[in-house]
Amino acid sequence: MTDPFIAATQPPPRQEFRWSNGRLAKSLDPAKAAAAPETDLVRAVFEGLTELDTKTLEPRAAVAEKWVSSPDFKQWTFYLRKDARWSNGKAVTSGDFARSWKRLPLVAGQLAQRVLYQNIIGLKELPAASDAVHGPVAESHTDDLGMTQVLKAQPAQSPSATPDPGAKPTAIPAKPLGLETAGDLVLKVSLEVGDKDFPALVANPMFRPIYTDGSEFDKDPLPVGTVTNGPFTIASIGKDDISLDRSDTYWNVTNVGLEHVRLVAKESAEAALDAYKKAELDAVTNADFEPLALKLLAPYQDFRQTAHGALNFYEVNSAHAPFSDRRVREALAVSIDRDRLTDVELEGSSFPASRMLPVSEANTELTYDAAHARDLLEKAGFPQGVGFPKIRLVVNRNDTQQRIARAVARMWKQDLNLDTQIIVKEPGEMESVKLAGDFDILRRGTVLPARDEIVSLAAILGSETRNVAVLKPETPEQIRSRESKNGPADQPPPEMIATTIAWTEEDSLFELNVIPLYFPLSYSLVKPYVQGFEIDTNGSPNLAEVKIDSSWQPKSAKSEQ
Repeated sequence: MTDPFIAATQPPPRQEFRWSNGRLAKSLDPAKAAAAPETDLVRAVFEGLTELDTKTLEPRAAVAEKWVSSPDFKQWTFYLRKDARWSNGKAVTSGDFARSWKRLPLVAGQLAQRVLYQNIIGLKELPAASDAVHGPVAESHTDDLGMTQVLKAQPAQSPSATPDPGAKPTAIPAKPLGLETAGDLVLKVSLEVGDKDFPALVANPMFRPIYTDGSEFDKDPLPVGTVTNGPFTIASIGKDDISLDRSDTYWNVTNVGLEHVRLVAKESAEAALDAYKKAELDAVTNADFEPLALKLLAPYQDFRQTAHGALNFYEVNSAHAPFSDRRVREALAVSIDRDRLTDVELEGSSFPASRMLPVSEANTELTYDAAHARDLLEKAGFPQGVGFPKIRLVVNRNDTQQRIARAVARMWKQDLNLDTQIIVKEPGEMESVKLAGDFDILRRGTVLPARDEIVSLAAILGSETRNVAVLKPETPEQIRSRESKNGPADQPPPEMIATTIAWTEEDSLFELNVIPLYFPLSYSLVKPYVQGFEIDTNGSPNLAEVKIDSSWQPKSAKSEQ
């Protein structure tokens, strides 16, 4: 019979966990931790106000034992636990969080996810000293297929630029900072836009506190003696591994099962798999397995796959007709068979994206409906696709993306009688195409930085808010005057004003300025004796919940039969 596990081995004799999560982490700075292996290391040795439950993805108490918000979700108050301690024994305070968060703009030029903190009042306006040092800053990431997607470019002043002596100084109005400490155990946060998911957002590694000003993080190699406040402390850093020990000062140390953790660096998925088979590792994550390897691993019980917190999608140039017509955008969206894309073109390596976010609360869902798409296109003035211009679909030079583009083009031709010109660009050219608006449809991909609807949609749509027209509020005098008029003929027309509101997933699925395609999958190998090692959509387990079942034994062939 077939063994149910890739390599069933005996559990280690003690609570030691050997984990390969890619190459060796290059930074210990929470502010700069945007992806594994850095995020895994930071989450193990630093703890934030909250942590995400790896199964439900709901925020749960960490340094903050409770929190409350105003009805509009613009003001949040976090109450810190009294027993939270740094590894040097000193108390973790609200001031530690406020100081650490104020530091974020100072290192903004080295951050990939500055959008995360910009909703906190005043942080966006704080001077970003590193911008002047590093020049123009662009927020970017590399998606699952190797495409670097710039989210937002930030202009910067050159330190060598000669000032114009005739120019008048521009005064930047000071904005009150939305961080307030009320004693050592209360942190009050004020937001520009109400965010119901803010407690989940601050579970991101970026918001974890640091003990000092962060200057030690610039040292090479990584500093072993760094003061931390998480469930583990750094014991040693070698050429190929980082060793962690359970922290005696951690407030919840009695519920931390592991005594020791080794983060073992592996340069390739093949090397990690080989070490796993030889019982040198207990878990493997962040490994880029080849399609053939994925097929061979799929039948085993210790092979896992999880929807990753990232989205691949098509951006629609809604500034150009006929794509400015929402009905046209919906027709294009619902004439894409996402199940076929993921099953055939992507060979089951991704999950179809019928919504914008992998963990979604939206009621709307995009389903393949060719008849509805044809009806929408006819109402927009293009029956049978007659008169519709050839669609300029721009994709990066990647075999998979070109294959997907050809499949989508066939669907649009078959169902809507629309012709598509596929334009292939180098990855480095994609941003200039986007900024110039020289496209009808543009392939993009983005890693969703947090379990937060507003922030995730901002990463996809490029903005946290959208402009809308609403009725202008009336004064009491205006209401009395209006009510005293006789008959509707005497009523003045309602006055409209422009305002901004936060994007919601429902709004984005209605407007369809971007068309979601698929969510990539992440893969892991986990020995059967490892308990509590759960991978969330951001690929991050919580080591404080992991334990080794020392009593586990592989079942015999007889008992299996």
